[in-house]
Amino acid sequence: MSGQNNNGGGRGPWGQGGGKNPNDPPNIEDLIRQGKEKLFGGSGSGSKEGKSGFFFLIVVAALIWLSTGIYKVDPDEEGVVIRFGKYIETTKSGLHYHLPAPIETVETPKITKVNEIEIGGSGINAVGRGRSSRLSLNKERQMLTGDENIIDVGFSIFWKISDSKDYLFNLQQARLSIKSVAESAMREVVAKSKVQDIMTSRRDSIELEVKDILQQVLDGYRAGVEITQIKMNEVEPPVQVQEAFKDVQKAEADRDKTISVAMEKQNMIVPQARGAAERKLQEAEAYKAKVIAEAVGQAARFMSVLKEYRKAKEVTRRRLYLETMEEILGGAEKTIIDGKGNPVVPYLPLDQLKKK
Repeated sequence: MSGQNNNGGGRGPWGQGGGKNPNDPPNIEDLIRQGKEKLFGGSGSGSKEGKSGFFFLIVVAALIWLSTGIYKVDPDEEGVVIRFGKYIETTKSGLHYHLPAPIETVETPKITKVNEIEIGGSGINAVGRGRSSRLSLNKERQMLTGDENIIDVGFSIFWKISDSKDYLFNLQQARLSIKSVAESAMREVVAKSKVQDIMTSRRDSIELEVKDILQQVLDGYRAGVEITQIKMNEVEPPVQVQEAFKDVQKAEADRDKTISVAMEKQNMIVPQARGAAERKLQEAEAYKAKVIAEAVGQAARFMSVLKEYRKAKEVTRRRLYLETMEEILGGAEKTIIDGKGNPVVPYLPLDQLKKK
């Protein structure tokens, strides 16, 4: 009894006969043969058992294959189901099912993620030739302005997927396509602008204009992409002409300062001149009114005298003579001389004595 417990009833640990050493490894050929007999059956009753095992394996494999059609769509994704390369449907977040591959496949692009493409830079968001060499980077950045200057413009494009179906089916190499269209749009806008405006006052308007042009082109392609922002990063003249450009900027700043000082003086002098001119006009108008009034008065007086003269010519003539002599001699120094040659008659100026 103890012998049977030690050597397994005359059989080794691998199920072989007791003629072999229990420590020997199993015979691989025997195992393969026994597996075939169990799956495909042998002679007699073993054939039915083999067929049942084979059918069971087929069912298990089919269930595993069908289970591969279960897929999950995250909240920031959309599921696009494709059957033999043809679009079938778009699914929202959650668990869904599609026919297993290769009949149907599913793509799950992230629709809420804002992507960045850098143009004229060598960072992780650069696309295409911008990362290849310094020479290609310079060519990518350099653009011709409307006043025939060369300027280096680096900018970034921020975008996200607006339509998963159009994005997957209508846009090949999405990042490279968006980059190419954006670069073309930026060159178009820069070519219509002056270099000083690009570097200072027009940056915001240029970004908006490039964004509108880029969005219109992508919508025309039905790319399924929404451009959220265009941001100009670095705008500067090429390295070879930076010193000369700084001199030009300094000269323009001096010019602007001189113009500002001149405008300040103009704003101070012109109002004074306008006030003096207005005062002169008012004085002239007053003098005009005075002269006209005097002329009208003299004319009225002359007509009154003429009327009296026609009534009494001698009396009127005498009165006019006396009034005229009184007006002429009233303010003059007078010396009375006797017509017969007598000495001068002393004259006492009573009016001057009264003043004293």
